[in-house]
Amino acid sequence: MLGIWRSHAKYQLFLINNLLQFYINNKITVEFYSKALTKLYILDLDILKALLKPRFSTTGKPSNQQPEIFRSFILMSELHYNSITNWIAFLKANPVLCFAVGVNPGNVPGVGSHYDFINRLWLENSDVEQERQNSLHPFKSKPRKKFGKNQKQPPRHPGIIKKFVDLALQGKSFESRPERLLQQIFAKVAVEPSAHAGLLGDTTKLTISGDGTCINTGGSPYGIKVCDCVSKGIYNCDCHRRFSDTDARHGWDSYHEVWYYGHCGYFLSVYNPEFKKDLPIYLRLVQAQRYDGVTAIVALSEVRKLYPLFKFDKFLGDGAHDNNPTYDLLDAWNIKAIIPLNKKGLGKFKYEPPIKVDTNGVPICMGGFTMIYDYYDKTRHRIKWRCPYVKGKIQSCSCINQCTPSAYGRTIYTKPKWDVRLFTVIPRGSEQWKKEMNKRTASERINKRILNDYNMEEAHSRSKKRWSWWTTVHSTNVHLDAMINVLNINFISVLEKSILQIA
Repeated sequence: MLGIWRSHAKYQLFLINNLLQFYINNKITVEFYSKALTKLYILDLDILKALLKPRFSTTGKPSNQQPEIFRSFILMSELHYNSITNWIAFLKANPVLCFAVGVNPGNVPGVGSHYDFINRLWLENSDVEQERQNSLHPFKSKPRKKFGKNQKQPPRHPGIIKKFVDLALQGKSFESRPERLLQQIFAKVAVEPSAHAGLLGDTTKLTISGDGTCINTGGSPYGIKVCDCVSKGIYNCDCHRRFSDTDARHGWDSYHEVWYYGHCGYFLSVYNPEFKKDLPIYLRLVQAQRYDGVTAIVALSEVRKLYPLFKFDKFLGDGAHDNNPTYDLLDAWNIKAIIPLNKKGLGKFKYEPPIKVDTNGVPICMGGFTMIYDYYDKTRHRIKWRCPYVKGKIQSCSCINQCTPSAYGRTIYTKPKWDVRLFTVIPRGSEQWKKEMNKRTASERINKRILNDYNMEEAHSRSKKRWSWWTTVHSTNVHLDAMINVLNINFISVLEKSILQIA
């Protein structure tokens, strides 16, 4: 049963009252944790109560420290602790951090309470989860075949992307995922407060970038043998084994050109050019061998339902997203595609265009030069291109007198409906295209923030549930980092102001 829930306003008052005298006597100690204190001071968890309440029964012993446990995890992430056991021992010995969490030093939530908190947020039947953890699976060795530099592992099932797109266009829901509540918590606790603070920019015209990242699990790829083959002198048997991370698989790391064992994290991010901040808005863990182009369809479907008030204007992705079904989906949802052409698909058309174009879909004039983008006509749904000589992009042209007698120069129009992959609304190679494409590195920087800055892999977790939880916690910290940096908030100044009021 969900018990006493201290409001955010009361927590802030608790924090100030308990640290005020401590700050006067131990100023250096409090200042050392200034950033962590500031994060928790602005982290409003009032919305969390409504999300957690359905996960508790209406009877039994009340659980009175749920927001305090959430703050404990945020603080644990901020101070780069990866072991809950070690963290609780450290927390109990530090009064400043106890007050930061919202408890007195003698009332710190235990290790079991922290693990129970994670379990409550995972929407999977506990019996099914336990059965899956105890199940036996065949051992699969690391694949020997290697792909090239930056070459993605291809989809296992041809045509799967189109099937997912068809489901998405029919409005079919992907609501059975066990991490759904974690995504909702992240949206309400981190993303929406950042949006209200203006950190995401114009939420009616968002540009999002999607990318996958490799996450190495703490589980062993060899598993644990439960057979008696070793006692019979058979050391290389094919018997089924028990694996500590039953969801982990072998996947290809195209950046480092190696096979890894673990999961693939797929994140959707937003870059705010005004504040120069990269912020994640959607998190999802899938199997390591899952193709990013497949995960993107699910991610786009889920993120639109997760943020019904947000309007997505552009989607940025790498070559793994370059396929006709994805363009069709984005076009149906009025989202502009900023996706580079996959080298394997250069020059391929869904339908042969009525004019001569290059591999990027840019018209080629009579003189053999690529024409210059002018503008996109929204009313007629067509792109206008003009003569490169008239626009001053080339010095001379042998066909200038044969092309057109007009001083305005030759004009050609292309229509995205001819081929939404080639004739994108924002033309490939244009200055606007390049400017938007530069924002795609936001997703890569988010990967770096979560994996490196917050050392997520050092937790050595052994389940998708744990990895999803830590991804949520670290990503929340990324939002809090941006908020205190942009809004220039400091908890020490709050204490200083309180001291002046007392004096």
